[in-house]
Amino acid sequence: MSNAVVEHGEGSFSRSLRRRRFIVAAVVAGVEAVLVLADVIPWWVAILAAIAAVATYVGWARDHSAPIVRSIAWVAAASQLVVVLVPVAIVLAGLLAIVGVVVLAAIALAVLLLDRR
Repeated sequence: MSNAVVEHGEGSFSRSLRRRRFIVAAVVAGVEAVLVLADVIPWWVAILAAIAAVATYVGWARDHSAPIVRSIAWVAAASQLVVVLVPVAIVLAGLLAIVGVVVLAAIALAVLLLDRR
């Protein structure tokens, strides 16, 4: 027997979307992140979309009686938040790469200075 919880009034599409919402949100976020990184969508539009999606989910859809509305709003909010985090992650990865190069350069300099030949 399945461990899935069936909500009252939930249709098959809503159940399917709820089961796969992480995958759907990841795909939507991936496509939109590529569009933001390619400057097809300006970064400020992505931030405004994230604010609107999260506000809609928290303020209206989270307590909505229709499960499909809750699922769609959750997917929209989650995917928009991931899109906002992609540029932050890229900046952090760049900073970590710079720190790594500086540490390697310091180690190489120390090895050269400590060479007694």
